Amino acid sequence: MARRLLTLLAALLLALSLGQSSASAATFTNPVKTQKGADPWITYHSGNYYMVSTSWTDVITVRRSPTLGGLATAPSVQVWQGDAASRCCNIWAPELHYLNGRWYLYYVAGQDVSDYNPTQRSHVLESAGSDPMGPYTYRGQLNPAWMLDPTVATINGRLYLFGSTHSGTQNIVAARMSNPYTVASSFSTVSTPTYDWERSGAPVNEGPEILQRGGRTFLVYSASGCWTPDYKLGQLELTGSDPASASSWTKKPTALFQRSDGNGVYGPGHNGFFTSPDGSESWIVYHANDAASDGCDNGRTARAQKFTWNGDGTPNLGTPVRLGAGMSGPSGEPSVVSTTYTVTNRNSGKCLDVAGSSPTDGADVAQYSCNGGANQRWRLEDLGDDTHRLVNVATGKVLDTADCSAADGADLRQWSWLDNTCQRFRFLATDSGHVRIVNQATGKVADVADCSTADSADVRQWTWLNNACQQWRLNPA
Repeated sequence: MARRLLTLLAALLLALSLGQSSASAATFTNPVKTQKGADPWITYHSGNYYMVSTSWTDVITVRRSPTLGGLATAPSVQVWQGDAASRCCNIWAPELHYLNGRWYLYYVAGQDVSDYNPTQRSHVLESAGSDPMGPYTYRGQLNPAWMLDPTVATINGRLYLFGSTHSGTQNIVAARMSNPYTVASSFSTVSTPTYDWERSGAPVNEGPEILQRGGRTFLVYSASGCWTPDYKLGQLELTGSDPASASSWTKKPTALFQRSDGNGVYGPGHNGFFTSPDGSESWIVYHANDAASDGCDNGRTARAQKFTWNGDGTPNLGTPVRLGAGMSGPSGEPSVVSTTYTVTNRNSGKCLDVAGSSPTDGADVAQYSCNGGANQRWRLEDLGDDTHRLVNVATGKVLDTADCSAADGADLRQWSWLDNTCQRFRFLATDSGHVRIVNQATGKVADVADCSTADSADVRQWTWLNNACQQWRLNPA
């Protein structure tokens, strides 16, 4: 009898375990990124989604979240800033790729001049280790001439680079690589805009992305002018042996994914692909506009949706879904979306806390043992200029530099939102998942006074010293 009871108990525990592991994913609605949502890219790694997109500035930021829906409210953490005049600015189309145990960040950047578009070139960064948040080192320019939208893929055991260049029309090109930052052959054109649906506004093929399944390789690309509502996706399939030869690719004669007037989605394009955490589902992320009159600018938002496969093994991306339509998140992810964060000091392990949950302007912000209180939870709201306001959940007030002082030791407190730079902060990645919190007005960082580990130790601003007392972890709460 005892053995039978133990067997039944084991079966019950197994059933409970299976029930927990197969719990439905969190629901979400598009967009998954509103601020600076153009040219989105998502990858899933070690329990988190990582998302990058066009910044239009001199920085690259990454959002991280355990759920797809959580990306909408995740902080944008700066992992790179333009480091030379020739590649300082107007960063477009970043992508994260994990190769040989390191992350490589491919992107486009140019000069800080009024007519910057002719100066845009493709570049690559390399991570110091296996963390997608870096730190990163610049490894080089990928092509001496104008080239947009670099992406890489391993095909038949060899690494290839794909991009978009201009020669009367805007075309897709490819080249072999000897490693993730070195091009080993000349570039060859593999696709040109030949169909009418690829030439609305201008003859354009750009934004190449490789999609592989069941031993087959597809290249999905963006077609037509990005400033038109008819920007859309097309498809090539590798039917030959050389990915760097046009004769090895066969183009689908009709568009793969395009506008849906009925769903209010216009100009869907420049996509990326990712799989669900459990590997069972295929997903696309792309940008689109809300109106046919919208253009090729920062107003585009990032959207994601699951797609399927046709019986003949080709991708079926379906129809772009309406903004606000509820969808189940990718299979295998947590069932709860976190929209608030704790801010934990690296040195003390204690949380950023509004003293006594006081609702008054000027209430002190200090560190305190983490207890899950609303006064220790913050909404990290992206303001669209690579800065954030930190809104306390208990009080609704924001982190503020006292009197807008630029001095070391100036107090960090809470205050009503005044929309000034003293209340705006940037998150800059350091290492091991930590950030420094930098005030936009002063350039100084959130610092625990005297590196104290005590409850109620004051949090102030100070010049960056690169110590653990000035580093913080942003944890969904």
